[in-house]
Amino acid sequence: MIDEQTLDRVVEFHGHMCPGLAMGIQAAHIALREIGPHAKDEEVVAVVETDMCGVDAIQFLTGCTFGKGNLIHRDYGKNAYSFFRRSDGRAIRISVRPDAWQRDPEHQALFAKIRAKDATEVEQARFSELHVAQSHTVLGLDPDLLYAFEVIQGAPPRKARIHASVVCDTCGEAAMETRVRRLDGRELCQPCFDSALAPEQPVAMRGLAARPPG
Repeated sequence: MIDEQTLDRVVEFHGHMCPGLAMGIQAAHIALREIGPHAKDEEVVAVVETDMCGVDAIQFLTGCTFGKGNLIHRDYGKNAYSFFRRSDGRAIRISVRPDAWQRDPEHQALFAKIRAKDATEVEQARFSELHVAQSHTVLGLDPDLLYAFEVIQGAPPRKARIHASVVCDTCGEAAMETRVRRLDGRELCQPCFDSALAPEQPVAMRGLAARPPG
């Protein structure tokens, strides 16, 4: 069980308490128990199959982060996490049990009203109260009842590499050499490459920043 001081730090890191963060805390609990302590570098690698709030708990508690290159995102939309220990090759996959806990019907109904921007101030306050309560419900569960985990086989993802930068011929910004695309003899970053293939697409839709004047 996570202590109150650590819980406060996780919440501060994420920005608020929510059920998704609580689920990430529980997944991290299993990972730390089965794989080992906080990764200072790349001793442990996490592969996450979601971009939900729980990933922040994974980063904070296990030390697997995007910046160190030992947190890898697979966009599968699943509340599932794999952890690899490089020292001996031990690896596990943790996946949420679909019926592990019962959602509060009132909480769900209020969430729908908030998403529809149809909630009153009183309803918003009630939702916030239930949101925290649901989070603590998740934290009070046995992690092994919330998640299933299995030992898996296979080599861990390769270690992070430092690559050279290449200046894009269109926007003039530097991009990692492994992400540069060639088109008609030009070396382009991914946004400029996409733009060149679909020139009718508005700039705002391409995610291509306008170059400063001058």
